[in-house]
Amino acid sequence: MTTTINGFDYRRVPVADGVSLNAAVGGSGSPVVLLHGFPQTHLMWRHVAADLAADHTVICPDLRGYGASDKPDEAGPDTYSKRTMAADTVALARALGHERFALTGHDRGALVAFRAGLDHPDAITHLACLDVLPTLEMWDAMHGVSAAVGFHLYLMAQPPGLPEQMIAATADAFFGHFLDVWGAGPEAIPADVRAAYLDSCRAAVPSIVADYRASAGVDVEHDQADRDAGNRLRMPVAVLQQDWGAALGYDARALWSAWAPDLVHATVDHGHFMAEQAPAEIAKALRDLLVR
Repeated sequence: MTTTINGFDYRRVPVADGVSLNAAVGGSGSPVVLLHGFPQTHLMWRHVAADLAADHTVICPDLRGYGASDKPDEAGPDTYSKRTMAADTVALARALGHERFALTGHDRGALVAFRAGLDHPDAITHLACLDVLPTLEMWDAMHGVSAAVGFHLYLMAQPPGLPEQMIAATADAFFGHFLDVWGAGPEAIPADVRAAYLDSCRAAVPSIVADYRASAGVDVEHDQADRDAGNRLRMPVAVLQQDWGAALGYDARALWSAWAPDLVHATVDHGHFMAEQAPAEIAKALRDLLVR
């Protein structure tokens, strides 16, 4: 089973009290950190990471609560807040010798990257977010029957207990559903990688739910505080996403522009798992960002 990125070294790096992250590290040059999305692990970056490693130090962690990283119990709303996970990311990079680094996130990882850009602007040189809206805008966009596409957001927003039981009882069907319907195919996510994703998610139901629950609570509070204060992303930002706005009735570029004055926004048609479906194009977009 493919559970590693070829040519990368693996390390367990302490980032907080009682929490260590599993991270794949490869290449040399200016550092780039790649954060994965749901329902995946760092393996989603296997093609892009190998490309970028030709001239960058590439760091691909499993987020806390995912993959082979630690999965602390949800002691409160901050355990899996994006603020906490962003602090993990900065601590990881510093532990590996990088005070400043470029940061890219996909899906859940993009929300962590967004929060890192707001909380740690002196550490993040460049920021890329793939196929996501910031948390406030995401909830604002979900309305009417079109919001059915995001049913999992509402399920995992519920208080502890029921969502964990429901998902654990049908874990492979639940997580496999998203791998099937979000634009992936066997050519993008081969059987061994799919099996690795499902194994990982099956073993991490409480922490995955806690991550999503935070985005219906404390993450909203943090984003609202930044919006009220007029805080914006100070580094060059690139956003690539599907045209969800056409279906849900919003202008994605305008929403992102309110947060990112130095923005390059592109709509792509590769499906949600774009780093696996079109890795050469994603790697090129990241290289274009890094020279801005």
